[in-house]
Amino acid sequence: MDKEPISCHLLGRLYQVDGKRLQQQYKDHLSNFHDWGQKEHASDWMLFNDNMGEFLSIDETALSNGELYTIVTNKDAKGGKGAIVAMAKGTQAEQIIQVLEQIPVRARNKVKEVTMDMAANMAKAIRRCFTNAERVMDRFHVQKLAYDAVQELRIKYRWDALDKENKAIETAKKDNKSHQPEVFSNGDTLKQLLARSRYLLFKHHTKWTRSQKERAQILFSLYPLLYKAYRLAQRLGEIFTVCKSKVQAFKLLAIWYNEVEESGIDSFRTVAGSVKQHYEYILNFFNNRSTNASAESFNAKIKAFRATSRGVRDIDFFLFRLANIYA
Repeated sequence: MDKEPISCHLLGRLYQVDGKRLQQQYKDHLSNFHDWGQKEHASDWMLFNDNMGEFLSIDETALSNGELYTIVTNKDAKGGKGAIVAMAKGTQAEQIIQVLEQIPVRARNKVKEVTMDMAANMAKAIRRCFTNAERVMDRFHVQKLAYDAVQELRIKYRWDALDKENKAIETAKKDNKSHQPEVFSNGDTLKQLLARSRYLLFKHHTKWTRSQKERAQILFSLYPLLYKAYRLAQRLGEIFTVCKSKVQAFKLLAIWYNEVEESGIDSFRTVAGSVKQHYEYILNFFNNRSTNASAESFNAKIKAFRATSRGVRDIDFFLFRLANIYA
């Protein structure tokens, strides 16, 4: 079982000592921070060759003030000791490649698979550094594109509804009347209906609550195009769930493309365009049904560790502690 790290401030509070001073003492005397071999370049890059594995993930995370780092992790470590293979400051492909190329070629050639999101810079880095590895584009990032397209349409309708309501209120004021918006059978007004429908549009209809079913019925009767968008997003997700092979998925994806074209929804045409650009790497999911969930989970661990440290004031020391726990 993973042990959750705690901050010196919390430790100080528990034992009634000065937490700030305890942290300084730990940094300067109790830890090996000043003798750490990677101290000089840690804020730019870290590398742990011994943590290499055949199945890797690559993702980005923000440490402080929006400063982004790219992290390569070994899936076999399951987010624990030995997980971090490399960290590089920034997200540019050349920065990532420069760090990864320090790993011996023989070790890099043993990598069989790398999961990633839809970022072109990461694809380039993987192609250059792990020549024998299959690139697997994360299914959840693909599905998120479709969900974003649905939400874009919902938000557009919501702004239209707000605009119409504002105009109706102004007209009522001019006529010395009070404006009474229409209330639907579930108690929602139109703008409430569109605002409260956000979460149900992310869920499969079989998982809707009773109130969500009622809200969805009203919503889709008013906005049939939104129902089409919702179904397109769900159909894309079903391809990943139902299909057992690349061939089967490719056929259903082709049918999905046709449905997108027939729908006439511009945002979904953009989604379909992105899927077409990366379909080979998306279909690689069906080889081992691999996702980038381990990288996202590790990213969450870093954020939680950052929270226990009350933010990142000293990046080098933060990276040292991160490496001690996860590398």
